[in-house]
Amino acid sequence: MAENWIRLLGPPAIESPGTTPVQPRGRKAWAVFAYLALQADGTSRSRTASLLFPDAADPLGALRWNLSELRRALDGVTVAGDPLQLELLPPWHCDALEVVDSAANPALEPRGFTGQLLEGLSFADCPVFDSWLADQRYRLDNVVQSLLYEAALAALASGAPGEAAELATLALERNPFHADSNAVLVKALVALGEHRRAHEHVSKCGNLYRQELGLPLPSEIRRALSAAAPEADPGMPATEATVRSYLDAGGASLWAGAVDRGLEQLRLAVVLAQRTGNTHLLAESLVTLSAALIHQAGGRGAEVADFLHRALQAEGPDGASRTAAAAYRELGYLSVQRGVPDRAAGWLDRAMLAAEGFPDEQARVLAIQGMLASDTARYEAAVTALTESGRLAKAVGNRRQQAFSEALLGRVRLLRGELEQAAISLDRALVWIAEEHWTAFEPFVAGVRGETYLAAGQLEQAAGLIDRSWVMAELAGDHCYMALAAGAEARLFVEHGDLTAAEHWIDRGLKPKPWYLWYSARLPDTAAEVSVASRSPRAAAFVERLVELASRSGMREFVVRGQSHRAMLGDEGAAQAVPWLAKEIDNPALAAFLAQRHQWLNRPNQTPGLTKSRAGQ
Repeated sequence: MAENWIRLLGPPAIESPGTTPVQPRGRKAWAVFAYLALQADGTSRSRTASLLFPDAADPLGALRWNLSELRRALDGVTVAGDPLQLELLPPWHCDALEVVDSAANPALEPRGFTGQLLEGLSFADCPVFDSWLADQRYRLDNVVQSLLYEAALAALASGAPGEAAELATLALERNPFHADSNAVLVKALVALGEHRRAHEHVSKCGNLYRQELGLPLPSEIRRALSAAAPEADPGMPATEATVRSYLDAGGASLWAGAVDRGLEQLRLAVVLAQRTGNTHLLAESLVTLSAALIHQAGGRGAEVADFLHRALQAEGPDGASRTAAAAYRELGYLSVQRGVPDRAAGWLDRAMLAAEGFPDEQARVLAIQGMLASDTARYEAAVTALTESGRLAKAVGNRRQQAFSEALLGRVRLLRGELEQAAISLDRALVWIAEEHWTAFEPFVAGVRGETYLAAGQLEQAAGLIDRSWVMAELAGDHCYMALAAGAEARLFVEHGDLTAAEHWIDRGLKPKPWYLWYSARLPDTAAEVSVASRSPRAAAFVERLVELASRSGMREFVVRGQSHRAMLGDEGAAQAVPWLAKEIDNPALAAFLAQRHQWLNRPNQTPGLTKSRAGQ
């Protein structure tokens, strides 16, 4: 059966081999289809009509006409019900849906996805839909970028450097500043033996970063030129016993705080495992090294992702094992931190399937699923996942995992303004962290607990924990926790009415570049609120930075807050979009913030105020 394609990426069109298919008439029909296609749970007719036909005399009638137009052009596609649901059955396919659901099809070919969502169409007469469309364009562009990058990594891991170079080049056509795609391209060129081209590309990248961004070349691009495995003693027997000895020694070194020594030992374990020919042992060694790089050395780039793809290649595509589950989980964790929720969800679903029968691994996967749900403002799902993660961690006696899951649960409670519950969770986590001597994680929990005190108006207690969070994060050089603590310091000074000090801490927090994009969005959100209130000329830049980052990364609550900041700066379309977007998010703290903002918008002659009770914000 020939495949029929509905193309929403690029100029919208219906394609059917051997025929000239009927096309829907009018841009609104395409808008209705795109909106319904990307609403997985359906949406009510009245909501869709008010979104797309706000000025029509009969919005529901206009919607019915456009639905009939879609049915005329898409014979066999079901668009029915209230809430409206779109159902595509073979031979129909939609490129935007393929991108969003890419995790369900690991063999998806990403080269064919080009162009923006509904490219060439504009909807200035529908400001709320126009805002939604801009968000979705950012989101889908981010997913396609990630698909190309991950496909390049997989090709490199499978021994196809030529294909890896081609895919990385396509990724860089979308974003030439994507450091990981640049690193993969360099690795691929080195693997092809094209060392001169590799050096030329690194030099070109250095010039680009310096001239366009005023930044030095990212270290991961330079390392890709010379990254080499350590030399193992040629007389060392390559056996399972020697590999496991190095794995044990590496773990012991990491536990003792000797991170460089531990990583060197784990890299030697990988070299020896390759010599054994035991693919499962190689996969296990690669995953162990990757986990150490991620969680002990702050590794997030192409090097660690390459190791994880090589591990999956060695383990085999169909194995349900603890090693495969850990590799999928770490890839999901990297996608969460990079802000690609659609890809993260797919990796984590595969991790959970592979982790069947391993409750300790299930606890770890659930914790990252809870983190993802929290980042995307699906708070009920976050609470469910994190609670179950903590229960499983307790059952297997993993106190660190308990502390991690409980701390993230505390963050969710804080974000929702549930301060007493947040305090209970965070105090538990702090006790367990002390028992485990887990100082690396303490800046996060101390900072969030300080913000809980801050939201409750207990400024003295807040200051002690927030100061501790900053000092520990700065000493450790952890950019994520530094951004977290700096934002908390800024909010603390806001409560004291010192906007100058708040702006100082915002500038300090913006210097580190966190890998975890949630922190990268939260600080500009605070900066936007402070600068809007102080009528700073920097306000618009902070707001646009927040909106773009939140839209690309699916951080729905930050999208709403960004639109609210835009409204405070006089954007009427944003003011209309805020209540419509916020309706999908169950968060009393957000509702209270927006209610206060609404009051200020209705007092045009007064200076906008800062939220004095920042429970969760």
